[in-house]
Amino acid sequence: MQQIASPARLENDLNAIAEFATRSPGSAAELSEHLADVYDAVFRVSLDRYEVDELRQSAPHLLQAIFDLRLRLRDQVATWHQQGFMSLNAQRALRSAFRVARYATDMLGELNLGYPELAPDDKTMRGFSGRDFNTLVNRAFKTGDDLPFRSGDLLLMRGMQHNSAAIARIGDVHSQFSHLAIIHIDENGGQWVVESLIEEGSIISPLEKALHHHLGRCVLFRHKDADLARRAAAKIYEVIKQSHSPGGTPILYDFSMELEGTKELFCSKLVREAFDLASNGEVVLPTFTTRFDMKNRDFVDRIGVTARETFAPSDIEVEPDFDIVAEWRDYRVTPRLRMQDFLMDKLFAWMDDYGYKFKEDFPIRLVGIFGHLSGHLSERSKALIADVVPKVPLNMSRSAIKAVAMLHKTAQPLLEDLLNLERECIASTRRPLHPREIYAHLERVREASNGRIGYLVSG
Repeated sequence: MQQIASPARLENDLNAIAEFATRSPGSAAELSEHLADVYDAVFRVSLDRYEVDELRQSAPHLLQAIFDLRLRLRDQVATWHQQGFMSLNAQRALRSAFRVARYATDMLGELNLGYPELAPDDKTMRGFSGRDFNTLVNRAFKTGDDLPFRSGDLLLMRGMQHNSAAIARIGDVHSQFSHLAIIHIDENGGQWVVESLIEEGSIISPLEKALHHHLGRCVLFRHKDADLARRAAAKIYEVIKQSHSPGGTPILYDFSMELEGTKELFCSKLVREAFDLASNGEVVLPTFTTRFDMKNRDFVDRIGVTARETFAPSDIEVEPDFDIVAEWRDYRVTPRLRMQDFLMDKLFAWMDDYGYKFKEDFPIRLVGIFGHLSGHLSERSKALIADVVPKVPLNMSRSAIKAVAMLHKTAQPLLEDLLNLERECIASTRRPLHPREIYAHLERVREASNGRIGYLVSG
């Protein structure tokens, strides 16, 4: 009598992945190979192999299981670093494994809630709020109560705009985050975020304001040395406070992404400066830098990046002396963020592989010329700026303004196309698109484009 095969269960597949994910490597090459296997195994997981209702029922357990798997990998970084195994290939493989596992979490959370969408007039939730498994907490920090923030905690964040997606993707390792900030708690219990924003430069804002600011995902990191972290937050708080006081000089955003110098700061460079000040130069972040190794530097040159390696926000993901305390996302917007990520993957790959570069037209030139004088813009040009950079900083070059505007106008129609494609997939299969389906669709778009995709023109 022929036996009927039992349906595949994602839980069993995750257990198998976990087994070889935690093997002890004997060399850097072996570690890279193990981590690449983890990435490949997770990437091959397709929800069409599993029964949808069973997935939804087991989603809460699976969400925590995937999160725990990522933490198990991350907890070994310090040991691997001491053993000399954290080669560049190992770093890239590890962060790729983190990234694909996070996407799996997102899709399970979306399925569990029935694929909710953010209505046009709705706002994203406050970070670290929501009861639909929006927040996953490291078991080492669980107390059964809401976790309090501590002075010196770091927030790794992702916003909703295309330039956020681009910042997350322009380095040698594709990331899902675009911003890093440090929390300071003053002697009266006031909670503040110290950060550097493109529009504002280095500023101090109430923590609640930052957590309400159009976030799609956020991770809370905590240094193992609580006193060092507290001093770092206090030091940088005083520096930025002084810069905005009478007689002070505001610290503008550093578009160069260079690690040297402190007259201008980008977001993670501000955090680097905080720990440098608190440790008298003994703690230098990051341990593992992000590199700009692309062949085609058209976009990064336009926005003013001169660095060849830097401290990208997501480098904190593999920083050995920090723990992940909790991770939060708004499942109404994670599909949008995911599509933006895959879209940026392809746009930058096309720049490298096929020589695509941005080509300006007259409205874009107007944006560059009058970017700081919005009252002089045409209605079309105003829309270009408002959609992309709500407030243009004084030190943002014309070239950068034009590049961000062209990126937005190129990406937005493609993003809407992808979101509609996924809605159709969910309606017919009750499952989201697999990344390979998204990449294949975008390649078909390129092949039919006659060498022009929005403002991108092939070389």
